Amino acid sequence: RVVALPSPSEREKTQMYIQRYMQHFPAAGEIVIFDRSWYNRAGVEHVMGFCTEEEYTRFLEIVPFVEKTIVESGILLVKYWLDTTMEVQEARFKERIEDPRKLWKLSPMDIESYQRWYDYSRARDAMLAATDTQDAPWYIVPANDKKRARLNCITHFLSLIPYKDVTGGKVKLGKRHLDGQYDDSLTPEGRNFIPQVF
Repeated sequence: RVVALPSPSEREKTQMYIQRYMQHFPAAGEIVIFDRSWYNRAGVEHVMGFCTEEEYTRFLEIVPFVEKTIVESGILLVKYWLDTTMEVQEARFKERIEDPRKLWKLSPMDIESYQRWYDYSRARDAMLAATDTQDAPWYIVPANDKKRARLNCITHFLSLIPYKDVTGGKVKLGKRHLDGQYDDSLTPEGRNFIPQVF
């Protein structure tokens, strides 16, 4: 399942920072993908001033120990950084601005973040330096080419999962029963077909 948490509630703001993520951790046999993880603290929260300098520094200090505990509990923790160049990010943003079908993807926060490219790059460098550990390494995915990035990321992810080969017999379709055979194609008369735009 995919988990994308909203901004923390007033109650969650009083908890240990990573606590609200822990309730979504997987049980045996499950896969959980965090779309925005606790690393918001090292990126957007730090760059945009949504956390104090003390909260940011403390996060970078403790997260390697927290992740070590997560891994030691039996969870396979895989962290990916999808890396694009400034030029590609700009081209993607311009494409969204110019295409009404994609404009909804841009938020005011995206525009503000776009203007702070180097602040985010420095935050990335500090995050990787502090949290790229042997127990929970970061994997960098060159992401200028979206399709390649996705395929390479999926392939890499699957290579990390321990599994046993499952062999099964060949599947046969068998023969169709032709009793009651008739022209079963749908015709437009009396039906609501959608317009064939593409």
